[in-house]
Amino acid sequence: MTKHAGHGSHHDTAHARHDRPAHGPHHDTTDLDWDVMGPILERNGELSSPQYQEAARWIAGLPTAPRVRRVLDIGSGPGVIACLLAEAFPDAEVVAVDGTPALLERARARSVRLGLGDRVRTLHAELPDELTKLGDADLIWAGNALHHMGDQRAVLARFAGLLHPGGTVALVEGGLPPRQLPRDIGFGRPGLEARLDALTADWFEEMRASLPDAKRETEDWSALFTAAGLAPQGTRTFLLDLPAPLCDQARDHVVAEFAQRRDMLADALTADDLAVLDRLLDPDDPAGLRHRPDVFLLTARTVHLARRA
Repeated sequence: MTKHAGHGSHHDTAHARHDRPAHGPHHDTTDLDWDVMGPILERNGELSSPQYQEAARWIAGLPTAPRVRRVLDIGSGPGVIACLLAEAFPDAEVVAVDGTPALLERARARSVRLGLGDRVRTLHAELPDELTKLGDADLIWAGNALHHMGDQRAVLARFAGLLHPGGTVALVEGGLPPRQLPRDIGFGRPGLEARLDALTADWFEEMRASLPDAKRETEDWSALFTAAGLAPQGTRTFLLDLPAPLCDQARDHVVAEFAQRRDMLADALTADDLAVLDRLLDPDDPAGLRHRPDVFLLTARTVHLARRA
């Protein structure tokens, strides 16, 4: 398994798995240029950091939380969240787990740059096949990663088996699709983002169905935790609310997200919506994303917690 976010959106191209697009139309990653994608994913993760910092503080502050000595960041990408988790849990070793060596190299470099190199290490593993390589943990962070594994119920049960007694799984799944433009942008048919979301949902369902050992599940995470032998500990949703006008970093993120969605959904989009996207992506068009004063970024990410008794 390798993942793409933003986070972010969304660390996402629709929703984020933390550092890279998750529901966005990238599942086959074999042809991606990681020298190009790596910095984008890292930027997306940094942009979403406030959400994840707040989530980590929530987990660390739970009255039932045991001492955290070892953390697994499942599908870590370039390590933005792994480093945040190392800062939130100063006594812990954090293991960034991913299937893409180039992204693990970025995670290593980031941890050294932030002075965390002695506590953040990396592990190359293709999941779920190589879950046995991960070792035990007090906290497993799975940021928009579980939905890239065919049998989610079985993987949660295996996560439970890796936890020390009292250990926690933090599952980032769900939330809301990002919003970046007004419903009516002044040209084309209003509601562009809603139509992109509908196409992405179709793509996501096809992606899930094509995974090895894919099993359809009702996405009642509390029930799935219970079936895996874990005790649900609560759910919270964290907002990233960047109003217009956007800073350059956030605007770059929005442009990249729309470009990815235009490329990957091109065959399903109407000619009219393709023309609108081309205008939005034209750097010389005054109504494009580079120049519009009304571009914003609003995302919501949901974290579900469960504890091993």
